[in-house]
Amino acid sequence: MRADADAALAVAPEAIELARRGDAPALAPLLDLGLAPDARNSAGDSLLMLASYHGHADATRLLLARGADPELRNDRGQSPLAGAAFKGDVPIVELLLDAGAEVDGAGPDGRTPLMFAAMFNRAGAARALLRRGASPAAASAEGQTARRLAEAMGAADTALLLRDWGVREQG
Repeated sequence: MRADADAALAVAPEAIELARRGDAPALAPLLDLGLAPDARNSAGDSLLMLASYHGHADATRLLLARGADPELRNDRGQSPLAGAAFKGDVPIVELLLDAGAEVDGAGPDGRTPLMFAAMFNRAGAARALLRRGASPAAASAEGQTARRLAEAMGAADTALLLRDWGVREQG
């Protein structure tokens, strides 16, 4: 088994690129060799972070099935879910949530995935997060909610969505 583990470590840089490109068929044999599904690059981005951030559902699915941690954060404290929310990729958001990603998992600055979706006007991702229990009342370290961040960034669609969501929740 030691030889397999050494071989897996030797191909780690290749695996990072395969995850970034979303090449699940080429990534699977490397995982079979023993490459850890939570292998990371020099910035702390995991294979899952790279696959999900770049919108590769098959690679994301493969890594999750092989035990990749949906909460493993990079060196900046960002989670794969926050990255998917920032990109507005609803199918990836759903995959990560289905795998146990924390819907309100905040980074060091207190920003949640909903806040990233809201700030960058990713209404579909914001709606998916809200449907799965994201708190529109959560506040960042600076005390800003997703709606306030959306308004500050001029993200009209998500600001309106969050305003209407709040009214619906209260009514």
